[in-house]
Amino acid sequence: MRQDSFSRLGIARLSVAGLVSAIAVASFGLGVDAWSAPAVPTAPATKAAAVPIVPTKPAVAGPTVALSPSAAARPQGYADLAERLLPMVVNISTSQTLRRRPDPNEAQPAPQAPQGSPLDDFFKDFMDRGNRPRRVQSLGSGFIIDPAGYVVTNNHVIDGADEITVILNDTTSLPATLVGKDDKTDLALLKVNSKQPLAVAKFGDSDKSRVGDLVMAIGDPFGLGGTVTTGIVSARNRDINSGSYDDFIQTDAPINRGNSGGPLFNMDGEVIGVNSAIYSPTGGSVGIGFAIPANQTKNVIAQLKATGKIQRGWLGVRIQQVSDEIAETMGLDRPRGALIAGMTDGGPAAKAGVLNGDVVLSFDGKPVGDNRALPRMVAEAPIGKTVNIEILRKGQRKTMPITVQRLVEDEKVASVDNKTPAKPGAPKPPVTVNLGMSLAPVSPDSRRRFRLDPKVQGVVVTEVDADSPAGQKNIRPGDVITEVAQQKVISPEEVSAKLDAERKAGHKVVLLQVSRGGELTFIGVRLP
Repeated sequence: MRQDSFSRLGIARLSVAGLVSAIAVASFGLGVDAWSAPAVPTAPATKAAAVPIVPTKPAVAGPTVALSPSAAARPQGYADLAERLLPMVVNISTSQTLRRRPDPNEAQPAPQAPQGSPLDDFFKDFMDRGNRPRRVQSLGSGFIIDPAGYVVTNNHVIDGADEITVILNDTTSLPATLVGKDDKTDLALLKVNSKQPLAVAKFGDSDKSRVGDLVMAIGDPFGLGGTVTTGIVSARNRDINSGSYDDFIQTDAPINRGNSGGPLFNMDGEVIGVNSAIYSPTGGSVGIGFAIPANQTKNVIAQLKATGKIQRGWLGVRIQQVSDEIAETMGLDRPRGALIAGMTDGGPAAKAGVLNGDVVLSFDGKPVGDNRALPRMVAEAPIGKTVNIEILRKGQRKTMPITVQRLVEDEKVASVDNKTPAKPGAPKPPVTVNLGMSLAPVSPDSRRRFRLDPKVQGVVVTEVDADSPAGQKNIRPGDVITEVAQQKVISPEEVSAKLDAERKAGHKVVLLQVSRGGELTFIGVRLP
């Protein structure tokens, strides 16, 4: 079982390997009552406001005292909610046998001793000790979603486990079987058989959660047992570079290693997320945690429960982000949608008539917010369903039907590397400089020099000024410009002519289609 931490962006997985050996407890004293109201100073009397003083009887303290506004607004606590939710959350203990893999580079001779002597047994025991299998335990969290005993957790909590044990809130231990798992979303579904009724958690609508909403996290941090923490939704739609379907809820509710797989509840007691990762330079909570949204979880868990496997939709497109410059060239009021940068021959998108350079604005009636939203929407679409997509093509909106196909995870695209040798003594092609780029026709020499795709046609970039408009957009030598303003080009002169036409039309940004390593991408470059 892997130690569930990974270094990208300092993100750490949250399950705990082994048991906690020591816990440092710090106590804090409060010097003042944070809720006490400051005394109101008495205003001095002035001659103009002098009023005869009328003797009054001293006030008699009554049985009730009016609360100050600050005291009335004081939180009343979460005890009732926590008491109801705790039985729904479980601790998950896993164990795995690790065996040392032999290192072929090791050529260390074993010490020799007379056969049958005490030293002979000692040396054998010493050399075999490192090769003995060892048991590794890990702790995580989960929650019950069905009275039949189905439990949701993270895939990384149970990945590679030989044995899985679910521990209920009342310390009852139940052996669990793995129903299915999905490493793309880091979710897993377990099944236990319980003789006693089980408290079941209910999923909520995570799309309705807003930044600032109160939330409660329950889990098993550091193997301590059921622990409740509270906070707010800090952000939505976070991408932590853990996969293609990142859409995390960020929270400041303290969660630590061992909280993995535990639920994130809203104040109605509904699960809106599955705690999965934290951002931490120390390995402990610094107030930045991430939960898989409930709406994404429900779709994955439903498939695992039904078949034990996951099927995802596929359109056969490669997409990229719509930048500010690209949005301006497309006539969009703001960056949104997903820009089609490439397609699979014979794929659903190609059959439907989608073209490179189209911007997908909606899918099956739902708006596509950005390029990260479209893969999630397509993945969750039923296989074989025909849906409508709205695209923007050269300033015109168009709706077209497209049939979703099943994604084959191990699908590979064959590539051909036909290197054309350069002819000795061949003259150098002419070079034209524009936007800070040196441009030349694609020739056998440039194909060999830059290892260009054998099928690519266009104009090759040979040099780039780093301070130029092209350099600022990371255009580099070896890139092949295939289109300018969504019109194909095959010579440097055509590039110059189309750039001049864009300037005369009053456009401030030009859209270039660039082939890099055989992959197409769109780059918006400002015209000087």
